[in-house]
Amino acid sequence: MEWRLDKNRAICPQICDTICVLIASGDITPGERLTSVREVAAEADVTPNTVQKAYVLLEQRGVIYSKRGSGWYVSDRVDIAKDILEKMIHTKTADYLNEMQSFGLDKKEIISIIKGFRYS
Repeated sequence: MEWRLDKNRAICPQICDTICVLIASGDITPGERLTSVREVAAEADVTPNTVQKAYVLLEQRGVIYSKRGSGWYVSDRVDIAKDILEKMIHTKTADYLNEMQSFGLDKKEIISIIKGFRYS
């Protein structure tokens, strides 16, 4: 997996968000074993403690669970990951729209920009 982490922001929440996106999109399915803490740390170029902390936070939210000696697994509560993703989308959209308004754009101009957007 390719990790695109912004080193200017807290890494742990970014790892949590990425895993929730993968679960909500179906790229990782209930019961599937997650990549080990050490492997994720190596892939993402972060410390194992950071990944462990992210996994524990996701476990506390009910998104994943651990099996002693076996690893971390996706829970069957995909709805939780979907709710987290929905909140992330809402927050990022609100941030974007507020920034566009701060640039002096009105609703009509913002809608025009969005309609003209081309995915790369």
